[in-house]
Amino acid sequence: MLVILSGVSGAGKDTIKKELMKRMENIATLPSFTSRAMREGEEEGVQYHFISKEEFEDKIRKGDFYEYDLHHGNYYGTSRELMSNKIKEGKIIVKDIEVNGTENLLKLLGNDTRIVTIFLKVEKEELKRRLIERGDKLADIELRLNRLEYEESKIGLYDYVIKNDEFEKTVQIIMTIIENEKRIEEENQKRD
Repeated sequence: MLVILSGVSGAGKDTIKKELMKRMENIATLPSFTSRAMREGEEEGVQYHFISKEEFEDKIRKGDFYEYDLHHGNYYGTSRELMSNKIKEGKIIVKDIEVNGTENLLKLLGNDTRIVTIFLKVEKEELKRRLIERGDKLADIELRLNRLEYEESKIGLYDYVIKNDEFEKTVQIIMTIIENEKRIEEENQKRD
């Protein structure tokens, strides 16, 4: 099963993903590849696989990604090989992907893989506060705030929309969603 977390940058996707991995069994993450620079506190292969724009474009030409997108001037993409390996291991993959990537993955994997989509909604002022606290540059903050409306226009793609205004409550809701969806998947497999 693939659980997709989406929301504008600063919505809390990565923090929630880490917490789910601490609290739940059989949860794995699948870091995307990106051409953006590593931020302070990030590690190669944990949050992302950091590669140059040229390396990313080479992987695009080779067809190495299920989906990719150019977002805020940097590429982000999901590796075919890494995704396939995790699914074969029977892991529940929790992945943070932006809305265009979600749309692409639903088209590509929707018939073969159980996908649960969750959109994390954050009020604009709260988002601005988080981005400032995170240390984002003013130009990056404006880009992300300007993208908020576009991201929210894609909410119809998602199975669940959660207002992420209280961390513990959000984590509990998502854990319940994953447990329920896993139970449904197991029941469907028994019928097949």
